[in-house]
Amino acid sequence: MNIYAILILAFGMSMDAFAAAIGKGATLHRPPLKEALRTGLIFGVIEAITPIIGWGIGLAASQFVMAWDHWVAFGLLLILGIRMIHEGVKKDKAEEAEVQNRHGFWLLVTTAIATSLDAMAVGVGLAFLQVNILVMALTIGAATTIMATTGMLLGRFLGAAIGKWAEILGGVVLIGIGSSILIEHLGLLN
Repeated sequence: MNIYAILILAFGMSMDAFAAAIGKGATLHRPPLKEALRTGLIFGVIEAITPIIGWGIGLAASQFVMAWDHWVAFGLLLILGIRMIHEGVKKDKAEEAEVQNRHGFWLLVTTAIATSLDAMAVGVGLAFLQVNILVMALTIGAATTIMATTGMLLGRFLGAAIGKWAEILGGVVLIGIGSSILIEHLGLLN
């Protein structure tokens, strides 16, 4: 994977955290930068850990599916992309909470885990590719920290309505990356 693919994947993986952070920012009463950074770091750290877990799972299974590695990566990214698009399309704008200035730590951790499960599945797919998982995980974590912090700050201005479009875009990006991996491994553009 080249640097551009790594960055696109990292920011694609962070779109669901971005969407969730916009929603979190919209429910707070003018969240300060400190709260946005706190949220971004929680999301980023969890999003950096989960692909490493998935990668370990993928390595354990790699000897059984080496001949199909590109299909596994494509299938996982396709399924995750479709799931993100589906979730973005079905989101309900009716989630309203009372005015507050800060979310609880465990609420943010739970939300971050829920939005990072796709990163774990991507980690499984990355085990079948020639990728430095630490670089990938740190890049995903950094991108998620940036996107979740930005999402929190944007949420105070844009509200929850925009969140679904970010998730849909993230799903489209994942499907595009999966298709690119498949096309590259099948040699369809040679």
